[in-house]
Amino acid sequence: MSSTRNVTADGAAWLASAGTYTRSTFAYWEERPDAPVVLPCGTVFDVVNAPAVFGRRMLDRLWDVGPGSGPVAMFRNRLLLFAAPGTAQRLPSLLEWEEWGSHVPPLLCHGNSDAVTVPAPYGDGSPDPSGSRWLVAPDTRHPWLPGPEVLLWAAVGAARATVRISIFPPPDQGAKVYDVSRRR
Repeated sequence: MSSTRNVTADGAAWLASAGTYTRSTFAYWEERPDAPVVLPCGTVFDVVNAPAVFGRRMLDRLWDVGPGSGPVAMFRNRLLLFAAPGTAQRLPSLLEWEEWGSHVPPLLCHGNSDAVTVPAPYGDGSPDPSGSRWLVAPDTRHPWLPGPEVLLWAAVGAARATVRISIFPPPDQGAKVYDVSRRR
């Protein structure tokens, strides 16, 4: 996986552009460079919030067989996958339609009128007490962000990798089994 854990100045500008008061966000970061910040979703980015293990499988799929990912953060044992605006509205219905959707753990999709806590852009790279840190930090003013279809197939691929399918039906739990190996 090709990524950076340090937010660049351009990446910080992109993050700050999500808020209404960009200068206030930068002033806050100057005062507290290692503090997470709450940013609104829906205009600059949406966020797909996944359980850590499943989210990591999705991230691996994005990098191994897909186009890679946009920025990705950890917060309170959840993976935050930054996505194209509109993804939060569309991804749940795509998962519902897809037959593998029932094997995907609940994904929290944050879009219009939602906000998320993102790790500090200028921290030293170590997690804060909440476990907040960047796995793939924003490094440009216009990062590529996966859309709902890309994240759908990453989720489906991660689900397929964790579900074992057998061609044999499950044993009948009510069946009586007799040991006939000692009969002559």
